[in-house]
Amino acid sequence: MRNTLMTDSLILGIDLGTTNSLAAVMTPGGPEIIRDARGAALVPSVIAFVDGEVTVGLEARAHAVENPTATVYSVKRLMGKSIEDLTSDLAVLPYEVVPGRNDTVCVKVQGREMTPQELSAIILRDIKARAETARGQEISRAVITVPAYFDDSQRQATRDAGRIAGLEVCRIVNEPTAAALAYGLDRSEDACIAVYDLGGGTFDVSILRVSGGVFEVLSTQGDTQLGGDDLDRELINLLTGEIRREFGEELTFPPATRQALRTFAEATKVRLSTESDATVEVDLGAGRLFRRTITRDEFESLAVRWIDHTIEHCARALRDAGLGPKDIDQVVMVGGSTRVPMVCRKTGEFFGREPYTAVNPDEVVALGAAVQAGILAGIKRDTLLLDVTPLSLGIETLGGAVGKLIMRNSTVPCQATETFSTYVDGQTAVDIHVLQGERELAKDCRSLGKFQLTGVPPMPAGAPRVQVTFLLDANGILDVSARELRSGQAASVQITPAHGLTRDEVDSMVRDSYARAVEDLNAHRLIDLRNESARILAAIEKAIETAGDVLTPQQRQTLDAAVGDLKTKREGEDCDAVYEAMGAANDAAMPLTRAQMDDVLSKTIKGRKMDEV
Repeated sequence: MRNTLMTDSLILGIDLGTTNSLAAVMTPGGPEIIRDARGAALVPSVIAFVDGEVTVGLEARAHAVENPTATVYSVKRLMGKSIEDLTSDLAVLPYEVVPGRNDTVCVKVQGREMTPQELSAIILRDIKARAETARGQEISRAVITVPAYFDDSQRQATRDAGRIAGLEVCRIVNEPTAAALAYGLDRSEDACIAVYDLGGGTFDVSILRVSGGVFEVLSTQGDTQLGGDDLDRELINLLTGEIRREFGEELTFPPATRQALRTFAEATKVRLSTESDATVEVDLGAGRLFRRTITRDEFESLAVRWIDHTIEHCARALRDAGLGPKDIDQVVMVGGSTRVPMVCRKTGEFFGREPYTAVNPDEVVALGAAVQAGILAGIKRDTLLLDVTPLSLGIETLGGAVGKLIMRNSTVPCQATETFSTYVDGQTAVDIHVLQGERELAKDCRSLGKFQLTGVPPMPAGAPRVQVTFLLDANGILDVSARELRSGQAASVQITPAHGLTRDEVDSMVRDSYARAVEDLNAHRLIDLRNESARILAAIEKAIETAGDVLTPQQRQTLDAAVGDLKTKREGEDCDAVYEAMGAANDAAMPLTRAQMDDVLSKTIKGRKMDEV
């Protein structure tokens, strides 16, 4: 019987997935999955364009082979990406991906170019319509989940997709966190939970502490380009390689064949999750039939490098949380790819306990999104979600160093403010370069955006006080503002980088921050010392111009030697040598400093009575 609960506070929880999408709603009795008339919850994230008609889900997927270039899937992996980011994907996609605006991509279907946001909106509209039919009311608001390692651009793209679909996106929630919300609904005791989320296109692991209805994310790790699609691609590469060896290296694979190979590979992966082998037959035409039996052991040998990669992320997440495998009370498995036996086996071996699989891995994220929707709507009031940002955020400082304002694994929403200054006399504009990453130098981090604070009154170097504020909201979206405190001049920007993180960037940011920590800190220290020494040299030069005649010949000779030594040392790479030379220059300039202070003091008290002073 249709549930006709009528409430203006209804907010839909949506799991917008790479392979499948689905939705749930929060009711007074708990979260409920939205199902169609046949009882199906999952909507394949596949879109087909045929004769001006658009279909979504099972029907679109069913005709993918006969309609290969106009059937679009795995849209989530395109969100916020550039052509360069998708090099490995383009080789196997049967549909056409072309460069879009601002270094993003579009899908070209039947002469029309569509952004990943527009395509995702088609899926979201279908989900919305299903929910409205099931609930008997219009729905205009939603909570949508994303991988924890989605960056600002990808989160913005998801929000835009919701808006295009006619939904007000009330909150963007990380998928592993949503899963933990669903898992902890009836849990009262304190616990540490690891949420392992391996979906069709992305991987995340989050470490959470649950206590008294509060879900606190301690750390998160992941890869936005690692998922079941990559396991499928291993099988596709195996099949295409053997087909070419059997029928000729020059053999090409048209879109229909590529679509068929993808379908065969996915079906084989699913079958090998329950059986020891699976047979694939590919009709290449012209009487050429390729037949191959693949064993589970073969498949696991191909998949092991990807699964091992997820375990590496698990180890980093534990290290970031300050915990070990034995500190984890429960391991929750999320995402359809966790049905691969080796995934559960390796995860269990790493954490030293059997993973928890009682909750349907395909539905748990949507259930958690519904819980968050219920919290926002006021239906559920006894749960608090404290999420984190996966990577540090900061700005570039003089010399190419990074001044970090928000550290990775900081709880969101959060705000951080730092005050900076200028290093050039009379500077009237300040460039703000926002960065994301764990390294100490700007060149080793990812640029998120730039803006300029103008109208700064000309002042001596170091006099302006530029206050930079980072505000990271509950959706993980960043606002940056800058204000010169003396003049009140202000500027701000919402950071929306052109495209997302590549696998290599995501994978190396944290790893390199550990491997090169000493090197980076020394490089950062050297930049700071060079900046400080430049300030000292400029101050000494100005003091010589105004009060140089107070120095004896011996004092001037000592000062000149110290200044020359500092200029030489600051060009080198020895931090300690620069620091010592700075000290020597400061000591040699003391007679000048005293003379300037005496001059200021005499001007201050001149003509005044002693009791006034």
